[in-house]
Amino acid sequence: MDWPTGLLGFAAGLLISVATAPVGVSGAVFLLPVQVSVLGVPSPAVTPTNLLYNVVAGPGALLRHHRAGTLRGPLTRLLVLGTVPGVVVGAVIRVFAVPGPSVFRLLIAVLLLPLGGWLCLPTLRRASRPAPAREPSPRAVTRLAMAVGVAGGIYGIGGGSLLGPILVGRGMPVAKVAPAALAATFVTSVVGAGTYALLSLTTTGDIAPYWFLGLACGLGGLCGGYLGARLQPRLPETALRLLLGVLALGVGGLYAVQLLR
Repeated sequence: MDWPTGLLGFAAGLLISVATAPVGVSGAVFLLPVQVSVLGVPSPAVTPTNLLYNVVAGPGALLRHHRAGTLRGPLTRLLVLGTVPGVVVGAVIRVFAVPGPSVFRLLIAVLLLPLGGWLCLPTLRRASRPAPAREPSPRAVTRLAMAVGVAGGIYGIGGGSLLGPILVGRGMPVAKVAPAALAATFVTSVVGAGTYALLSLTTTGDIAPYWFLGLACGLGGLCGGYLGARLQPRLPETALRLLLGVLALGVGGLYAVQLLR
């Protein structure tokens, strides 16, 4: 990896995280196709490289949320409790079972496309009347977080792109979900990247992360995440729900297009 590639990775991490951090999404799910198609990172090394991006980028938004006092609360603990064991299981599955990406892309497209539409359409129709809260139980949140952690360990996504739309769709406000989802993404990525680093010592192949590129993308995400988190309190709940819905549609559409190729 040379310096022009690193600069391109920095710019990609910066732009993506500014747009995604306000709704609790690290941006790794959008960075993944950039790494594969533009930056030339092979599989499965792209997964730990993406997790490394989350590790470096995460503190930017988390620092802002910590200063604002929005990281406290049971939701953060529940998400971390579920995602950490899930990501270890996912990393082991990725290295030894090597599940094909087609099923994953199909599941993500089927989940996020209708969920994104569900978030966008009611928001556009009833901008002045937020939906009544029907928050899931703590047990349901932990189970969801564990399932998302497994997916993150296998495919190198932080989990916020899945946790955010689902929890907000269940009635939770974006301002409550975003800090918790970013915290869970950061902790999960630290554990996931460490797991891949350990597995690379005993397994052949491109399993270790591309450190230079991951750090370059992460530094861009560090700056962009702080800016995005600082922007969040200035946006109304309606705009945040709409942004989250658009991101869900974008991720689901991206994987749907990849399935059709």
